Amino acid sequence: MEEKLSKVAQTLKPSPIQELSHLSQRCNAINLAEGFPDFPAPIHIKEAAISAINSDFNQYRHVQGICKHLAEKMKLQQGLDVNPLTDIAICCGQTEAFAAAVFANKGDEVLLFDPTYETYETCILMAGGIPVYVSLDPPHWTLDRDKLMKSVTSRTKAVVLNSPHNPTGKVFSKDELEAIAGVCRDMDCLAITDEVYEYITFDMEKHISLASILGMQERTIITSSLSKTFSVTGWRIGWAIAPACIASALRNIHVKITDSAPAPFQEAALTALTCSPEYYESLRRAYESKRDYIVKMLCSVGFKIQFKPQGSFFVFAELPEECILSDIDFVTELIRKAGVAAVPGCGFFHSNFSSPGLSLVGQNYQRRYIRFAFCKNDATLEAAAQKIGKLVDGEGCLKL
Repeated sequence: MEEKLSKVAQTLKPSPIQELSHLSQRCNAINLAEGFPDFPAPIHIKEAAISAINSDFNQYRHVQGICKHLAEKMKLQQGLDVNPLTDIAICCGQTEAFAAAVFANKGDEVLLFDPTYETYETCILMAGGIPVYVSLDPPHWTLDRDKLMKSVTSRTKAVVLNSPHNPTGKVFSKDELEAIAGVCRDMDCLAITDEVYEYITFDMEKHISLASILGMQERTIITSSLSKTFSVTGWRIGWAIAPACIASALRNIHVKITDSAPAPFQEAALTALTCSPEYYESLRRAYESKRDYIVKMLCSVGFKIQFKPQGSFFVFAELPEECILSDIDFVTELIRKAGVAAVPGCGFFHSNFSSPGLSLVGQNYQRRYIRFAFCKNDATLEAAAQKIGKLVDGEGCLKL
């Protein structure tokens, strides 16, 4: 019966990450792999959801009450004038918002920055597009303007930008954003941004939306969600902000696919989006502390971290120099011997090239990175540190 499936459906197979996730569950490993918090969401937001359910906000909800707050937020933080009645589509999480954006602009080539979050490629392929990868240069994951320009063709339809970035934790600089904006303006192509980590930045770094760059709001689809900022990844409340004609198409696609986002959580989002500035500062400080803890721990057992995350809640750590294992083999052994799960970096890389000056240990550097999530409570991070520490030999090297 498989031959009756579409060609795209036939190509969708479980990734090594999914297979390792199953192994992690069987071994009851501490989960530093998946990007969801293991601590409670803010109490007042949970209470708002409970109140909404008790008030019978339990049916389809197409009235987008969140939009007014989103428009005010974009004006205050990014200087963007957003019409709440026409320019916003509420979706079932950022993932659906991104998919709708790609489906609404089905076309030729779509540029992605490598390493990249794996879902983007799948959405583009399902929409009949062609992903084209522009490699970011390690160890600081900088964008080379010449590489970007050489990747653009007359068939380029859109550029996808995720900042703060998963998996590296990079926050794209103003100069890099200007370069991307220049390509979009010159080639008359769209930008689709994933800004779910917009409030999680460190060391005085500030998130800048690509839409705020001159000439970009009219050609940018911003996608984001409640998930990361409010520790509610299971609520599936996300949105797309775009020019009115595009936002209308996104709403139509959303209705045809899922009909409406969860009604009680839309109501709770009204409470979430009116949080005080102190909430966001507290969130940033808490994650910065967790970042510093896990970076110090990983460095102490031999990982190379030449780039300290500027945002998000991931560390992209290079394997110890003496390690001859691939990233997948290393993570497999880490799960089995230490009971700690992480993500092999190869799942985020797509372009095929080598980089001189890095310690490759006979391999392409794309097999030398491991992603650790630090969106966990302190007890979880400490337990993981103890388990990993037991695998360190007398010279401070991991015995894997």
